[in-house]
Amino acid sequence: MKKVTAIFDIGKTNKKFFLFDENYKEVFRDYKKFDEIEDEDGYPCDDLGAIQKWAKSIFKKILKAKKFDVTAINFSTYGASLVHLDKNGKPLTPLYNYTKPIDQKYINQLYDKHGEIDSICRKTASPSSGMLNSGIQLYWLKYHRPEVYSKIRYSLHLPQYMSFLFTGIPLSDYTSIGCHTMLWDYEQRTYHDWVVNEEIDKKLAPIVETSVSINMSYKGKKIKVGPGIHDSSAALIPYLLADSKPFLLISTGTWSITLNPFNTNHLTEHELNSDCLNYMSIDGKGVRASRLFLGNEYNIQIEKLRQHFDKKVGYHKKVAFSSKIFKAIPKNNKSYFHFESLATSTPQPKKNNYYAFTNFETAYHQLMYELMNVQIASSQLALSNTEIKKVYIDGGFTDNEIFVKLVSYYLSDYKIRTTKTPLGSALGAALIVNDAAVGKSFFKKSYSLTKHKPLILEK
Repeated sequence: MKKVTAIFDIGKTNKKFFLFDENYKEVFRDYKKFDEIEDEDGYPCDDLGAIQKWAKSIFKKILKAKKFDVTAINFSTYGASLVHLDKNGKPLTPLYNYTKPIDQKYINQLYDKHGEIDSICRKTASPSSGMLNSGIQLYWLKYHRPEVYSKIRYSLHLPQYMSFLFTGIPLSDYTSIGCHTMLWDYEQRTYHDWVVNEEIDKKLAPIVETSVSINMSYKGKKIKVGPGIHDSSAALIPYLLADSKPFLLISTGTWSITLNPFNTNHLTEHELNSDCLNYMSIDGKGVRASRLFLGNEYNIQIEKLRQHFDKKVGYHKKVAFSSKIFKAIPKNNKSYFHFESLATSTPQPKKNNYYAFTNFETAYHQLMYELMNVQIASSQLALSNTEIKKVYIDGGFTDNEIFVKLVSYYLSDYKIRTTKTPLGSALGAALIVNDAAVGKSFFKKSYSLTKHKPLILEK
C-alpha cells in the first residue's frame, strides 16, 4: 500500500479531504458542501454535526478500503471560530459564524473594564472586529449566556477541535491563538491581561507548537496526528520551506489574505483600522497580514451581475481577459459597484450602476478592476517598506485569468508566481505534521508553478 498523509482542509465554502503521497503529491481528494443551519438567534452557521459525521465517515472509508497506508493526519481550517466543549467533550453551542453581529454594549463593556481599544488592539495586533475576534466571542458568551459559559470545560479553535475528534486530547496552538483573536499580547508573548483578569485563559486548552504531533492508535492502526493549524498560517509553510528569499503571499479564497513574514515593524493605528494585523507563525513569531473579504464580495457581485444580464450560473468562468475591453473601461476614481463587505477609499454608489455597460463582459472587467484596486491597497499594507521583489498567489483566484492579469499589471515591478490548489493550506498542514524539508525545486517538480510576465497594454 502507498504511504499517505491525510489532511482535512475545512474552508468556509468547501470542506475538503486530501491524501498526499510521500512526495507530497495529491493522490486522492473529496470535496463537500454542506447547507448552513441556524444558531439560536436564527443566524446562519456551519453545520458542525454534519462536518464531524463526514470527517469520521470519509476517514473510516479510506482505512477500510486498504488501498492507502495512512501514516499521519492533520487539519487546516478557517479561523475565528471556537467549539465550546462541556466536561464530556460535547459541543455546547452551534459553531457561531464569525460574521454574526454582536451587541456593541459587550465590546464597550470590555474596553471600559480593561483599557482603551487602541491599546488592546495594538498589543494583540487585532483590529476590533466583533465575532472575528474569537476572544470577544468568549467574553460575549460569559456575559450574554452565562449559563452556557459556566458549563464550558474547554473552548477549542476549529483546527484543534478537528484534531480533538480523532485524539480526544484538547489543545491550543499558536497559529489559531494569534489570528486576530484579541487574546494574545504580542509584546509580552502571552495572553493579554484582560484575558487573564477575566479568567478566560482557564477555558483555553494547553498550548503546543504546531509542529508537535501525537502518536496514537486509531481503530487499531498507529497514526501520527497533528494538533491542527489555522489555514492562512498553513498556506505560508510551503513557501517558507522552499524559498529563502523574501516574498509576499496573497492567499485567495473567501478571504484574501496577504502574508508577509519578513515585516517585523509594529502595527500603526492606521494599519489596524485598515484591517491589517498580525498572524502567528508555527513557532509563535508574528507574521504581518492584511485581510480582505474578497471571495465573499466577488460571489455576491457575480450573482447580481448574472441576474442583471440574464446569464446562466457559471457564465463568468468563460469570460477571458480582453485587453481591448480593459483599455476601454473607465479606469478612474469613480466606482460603479456598491460593495457590501469591502471598505474602499473612494466613494461608492448606493447601488450597482449596471447601465453604464452594454454587456456582461464589460461589466465583469470593470468589477474585477474595482476589486483589484481594493486588493492592491490591502496588499500594500502588508508589504509596507520591506524589500520584496516576488509575489506568490495561491488559492481559488489563481483560476481567474482576469485577476492574475490585473495583478501582473498593477504589480509590474514584482515577479509574479501562481501555484495551483491544494498547494496552499492543505499542503502546509501535511508538511508540518511530517516535519518535512523541501528544496527550491519543490514547486516546479510537484505543482503547477507558473511565472507571469508583467501585463503591458499597447496604446
